[in-house]
Amino acid sequence: MTDPIPQYALRVQCQSTRGIVAAISGFLADQSCNITDSAQFDDIGTGNFFMRISFRSEGGRDLAALKAGFAPVAEKFAMQSDFFDETVKRKVVIMVSRFGHCLNDLLYRSRIGALPVEIVAVISNHMDYQKVVVNQDIPYFCIKVTPQNKAQAEAEQMRIVQDAGAELIVLARYMQVLSDEMCQRFSGRIINIHHSFLPSFKGANPYKQAFEKGVKLIGATSHYVTADLDEGPIIEQDIIRVTHAQSNDDYVSLGRDVEAQVLSRAVHAHVRGRVFINGHKTVVFPASPGSYASERMG
Repeated sequence: MTDPIPQYALRVQCQSTRGIVAAISGFLADQSCNITDSAQFDDIGTGNFFMRISFRSEGGRDLAALKAGFAPVAEKFAMQSDFFDETVKRKVVIMVSRFGHCLNDLLYRSRIGALPVEIVAVISNHMDYQKVVVNQDIPYFCIKVTPQNKAQAEAEQMRIVQDAGAELIVLARYMQVLSDEMCQRFSGRIINIHHSFLPSFKGANPYKQAFEKGVKLIGATSHYVTADLDEGPIIEQDIIRVTHAQSNDDYVSLGRDVEAQVLSRAVHAHVRGRVFINGHKTVVFPASPGSYASERMG
């Protein structure tokens, strides 16, 4: 049965000072809200304060009323604040090229409910995964990208994202470099995945290069996309150990597995509001007990 008590979350970011936690918890108590999970971080180096709170609105206050009531608190502390409904799935557009392991993983996790997203469209510069996607009743758009039509192609991509009401773009091994304009327009709303060999092994066949060099650890990094290629704030990373007895094909297979898992965990953290951009870095709060199992699934 559906829980009749609304389950919301509040994200807060501001300069650190005394009284923030007391003001927030006092406000929620006054609104008949019961806190179920809370995480905070005080960055001594920058003076920034970050907090995420899950709570049940036992008094029946809706999001609009809570946002309006919280405005004086946010103004007092010059906060960036955001309330959202934790039961509502975030709309996501996935972009992919010719490697489908991350796309297939995201589709599966979304379908079984392990990833709280609604995939509203898939955009590709190839037709390879059109049948896989449309068979799940998800719109598929093939937009060829060349140096000559790049501006027009990106304009069409951004229109699709806008029309679909997507809050996040996931680059699931999309092998085209996004323009500065697109990166800036969707700043903090595009997540990418790449193998952790960068910048050591650039170009084609990075896993073959790693195999030939006798690498003992392979992994993946998921990060927000910025105009600086593969240098955006990191959200999630992981590694797996390999040995001399494994082949180049083993490297590729294991690498794809870790890429898929790292990307899904990064997307999960973002849509659950657990990631804060802190300059060139991120603050990533751990998953609450209720979502840990699904997020780590793999």
